[in-house]
Amino acid sequence: MPSLPPSPHARARAFELIQRYGWNATAFQTLEAGYTYFFHGDDGCVAYVDTGHAWVAAGAPIAPMSAIASTATAFLGAARAAHKRCCMFATEHRFQELSSPGWHALAIGEQPVWDPRDWPDTLSRHKSLREQLRRARAKGVHVRLLEPSELEAGPTRRALLDLASRWFATRSMAAMSFLVHLELTQPESRRCFVAEQDGVLVGFAGVIPVPARAGWFIEDLLRDPVAPNGTTELMVDAVMRWAAAQSCEWLTLGLAPLAGEVGGALKLTRKLTKRLYDFDGLRGFKAKLRPRTWSPIYLSHPAEQTSLTSMFDALAAFAPGGLVRFGLRSFFRGPPLVLATLAALLVPWTVVLALSSATHWFATAYIKWAWVAFDVVLFIGLTRGLARPTPRLLTALAVAITADAFVTIGEALLWNVRNASGWFEYVVLFIACAMPSLAAAVLWGARRRSQRLAAAAPHLESPNHSA
Repeated sequence: MPSLPPSPHARARAFELIQRYGWNATAFQTLEAGYTYFFHGDDGCVAYVDTGHAWVAAGAPIAPMSAIASTATAFLGAARAAHKRCCMFATEHRFQELSSPGWHALAIGEQPVWDPRDWPDTLSRHKSLREQLRRARAKGVHVRLLEPSELEAGPTRRALLDLASRWFATRSMAAMSFLVHLELTQPESRRCFVAEQDGVLVGFAGVIPVPARAGWFIEDLLRDPVAPNGTTELMVDAVMRWAAAQSCEWLTLGLAPLAGEVGGALKLTRKLTKRLYDFDGLRGFKAKLRPRTWSPIYLSHPAEQTSLTSMFDALAAFAPGGLVRFGLRSFFRGPPLVLATLAALLVPWTVVLALSSATHWFATAYIKWAWVAFDVVLFIGLTRGLARPTPRLLTALAVAITADAFVTIGEALLWNVRNASGWFEYVVLFIACAMPSLAAAVLWGARRRSQRLAAAAPHLESPNHSA
């Protein structure tokens, strides 16, 4: 049967199947915005996003065990008929065992799993966890379970959205979609916990059901940038105790990407992208909570399709508007890695500037040394901006580099263009004009992020948030 658009009827049918066969941790997430549903027979469903070139499914098929293989095969056939590639992101061992040999699996990380009933014993055996909880409680943080109505409208929902905005401002990358964006739909089925301090919301834990496992998945775990240490652990503690009271035996915090036994290329990716996304830090945080076990998570794809192509398709699902646009949006947010690169490039540029001919490239020697002095001051400012990115400092840097861009372009047009000879000198002029403009755009993006973080400034003035 061909895929259906994400109509209310299709979503209602998917919801019914998830209630019966939702074994994947990602199953309930597929009720959120952006998914299309492929149905096979009476009991098979695959929730996916169309990237333009591929259908990327969120987890394995939602179906009884006897129909998982046939649903996957039918989904693959429908994708081919639509002239699309396909893959399934975040599958587990069960899918590998039940699917046909035509599906290959690439390990992409691990998923920690707890039995919430063991949580009190875990706390009793690990002093460091108890200390984190103590520190948060000592600062006046308490956690409560929200009523579903509080998610629909009113001050609590607004406070949640404000918290999400401040939390997002701390991220180096642009907003992603697919399985990682914040969603507050289906409030009657999800459970939401908030951490509050002196009446101010400082943390949020969103928990969704995994019906076929009689378990729960902590889908969202947000902490205000100025929340006391231990706030996140205190929210996890509240969720664990609530789940144990429900006689829940299975709970996860979801995928720790690139953790565990992944391939060499993914290990290299984990190392090279550390400044953009701290994969080791995320895995370390989840490990600190002492899970009972770690389950491998895979990217499953047809055997005739390479792992590299499938990974590209999966990444495209997370990048709204395409990977190029996502990369540009992330770049112009002014993440620390980009600012550090700009500062590093400024060093050889300043040296070249100091060694260049004053009579050829500048109207006077005074102008040359003025530019050298400016770049030295700029380097110092960028270095300080990396260590302490305050809105005031980033504003000053952005204004200075913007002025630099205009002056450089003006100087090039009035002096350098008429004196330049040969393609090499024109390339140098292009770089000299383009780099300040590019750097200015990055600095303004970094300034916008710092202003969002500054929205938490009133909390910083409270003595409860010291340390």
